[in-house]
Amino acid sequence: MKFRTEITAEPLRTPIGYGDRLLLLGSCFAAEMARRLSAAKFRTACNPTGTLFNPASIAALVRRAASGTPPRADELHRSADGCRFHYGTGTLFDSPDPEAALNGIRDALALCGRELARCDRLVVTFGTAWVYVLRTTGEIVANCHRQPQSEFVRRRLTVREIVDEWSELLDTTLRDKRIILTVSPIRHLADGLPGNAASKAVLRLAAEELAERFDRAEYFPAFELLTDDLRDYRFYAEDLVHPSAQAVEYVWEKFAAAAFAAQTREQLAAVEEIVRTARHVPRRPDSDAYRALCRRTLERIAALEREAGIDFSEETARLSAHL
Repeated sequence: MKFRTEITAEPLRTPIGYGDRLLLLGSCFAAEMARRLSAAKFRTACNPTGTLFNPASIAALVRRAASGTPPRADELHRSADGCRFHYGTGTLFDSPDPEAALNGIRDALALCGRELARCDRLVVTFGTAWVYVLRTTGEIVANCHRQPQSEFVRRRLTVREIVDEWSELLDTTLRDKRIILTVSPIRHLADGLPGNAASKAVLRLAAEELAERFDRAEYFPAFELLTDDLRDYRFYAEDLVHPSAQAVEYVWEKFAAAAFAAQTREQLAAVEEIVRTARHVPRRPDSDAYRALCRRTLERIAALEREAGIDFSEETARLSAHL
C-alpha cells in the first residue's frame, strides 16, 4: 500500500559542480539552502542586502547590483524613532546613523554586484506575490521597515508582471547565467490561507512559464516537496509556517539528487566525512591512532583540493594542530 506520493525532481539539464559559483536570492528558504551549500563547501553567496520576498524586489536588486549604482543619501528614509533605512533592502542596515546605514547598503550592493558578475548559477526563491507599494512614489518596497500600514497600498503581482520583468532580465542582465527557480514552501499566514494559496499559485505559474520560455531557466519543486510530498504538519516547525529541520534535510537530499552529477555527489559525501572528522572532539587527541586519522584525512583533503578546488582551510588548520 502507498500512503504518500513521493516526488522525484527532474535532474537539472546542466548539473552543479564544485567548480561553479552560486548566488542565492529570495526568501528565507533560499538562506536555508545556502547554509546547506556552504556547509558542503560549495562557493556560495546569499542575499547580500537581506532577505527578499517578492519577485519584483529581487529583480530590482539584480538590476541595481549589476549597474553598480551606489545608494544615495536622499534614498534613505527616517522612522519615528530616528532610524534610517532604505526601502530596497532588508532591515540589516537600519541605523540611527545615516552614514552607517548608507555605507552598509553601499557595501552590500557592491558585494552583490561582484557575486552576480562571477556566479555561474543564480538560485532564485520567490516567497510571495503580495507586494507593498509606497503611496508617495509608487515604488514596490522590499521591506516595510515597520512603517505605518497607511503609507502603503497592498496588492498582488500578476503572472504576466513577473514573467515580463524576469524575461527582460534573462534577455539582458542575466543572459549568460543559468537560473534555478523555486517557490518557497514557507507559509505567509499574514496573507490568510486563501491569500497565501493564491500568491503561491501566481509564483508557480510564473516560474513554469519562465522555465518553458528559457532553456537556461529550470524549476526545482521545493514547494511541492513540502506541500504535496511530505504533506503533514509534523514537517513544520512550531510556528506552523517554516519547514522543520527534518523537512529541510529532505528537500536538501532531493536537491542534491537533482542538481549534482554523480561525481559531485561522491565528492559531497567525502566532504561531509572530512568536515565531521575535523569537528570531532576526540577522547585522546594525543594518541597515535588519532594522529594517524588526522594524517589520512589531510591526505584526502589534498586530493580533493587538487581534484575539485574545494577550500578546506578551516579543516586543515584543525587537523594540523594535532600533528
